[in-house]
Amino acid sequence: MKNISHIILLLLLFSCTSNTIFKKPKDLIPKDTMSLLIQDMMVASSAKFIKNKHLQKNINYMAFIYDRYLIDSLRFQTSNLYYTSKIDEYEEIINDVNVQLEKKKAYYKGVKAERDSLKRDSIKNTRLEIIDTTKIKKRALDLIKKED
Repeated sequence: MKNISHIILLLLLFSCTSNTIFKKPKDLIPKDTMSLLIQDMMVASSAKFIKNKHLQKNINYMAFIYDRYLIDSLRFQTSNLYYTSKIDEYEEIINDVNVQLEKKKAYYKGVKAERDSLKRDSIKNTRLEIIDTTKIKKRALDLIKKED
């Protein structure tokens, strides 16, 4: 009896695998567009709690992304569901998203470093100009005193 219950349990476990692959939707978003869309969605979801230039927080940027790609949330949802059912394709998309976001991160890190170095240089030059003007004023006063 014990062996039969073990066999039934094993049969149930092996028969319950979920290999459901959904039908390809008529309005499927292409893989390259899906990659760009997910990149923008990740950036938008990260920016939700950051103040924008109008000092506003908690703005849902997803509507802007849907407008940018001329899609609606239902089309994204059906395409995303289809790609998640085909794990190999979805993994390619996600890997591409990660690579592109890392490139963007490195680019903006470089831009920030360059900006910071320019800012440091301008502050340094400003200090030099202040020092130079005080030296010039001192020399002028010395010359005036010598003439008297």
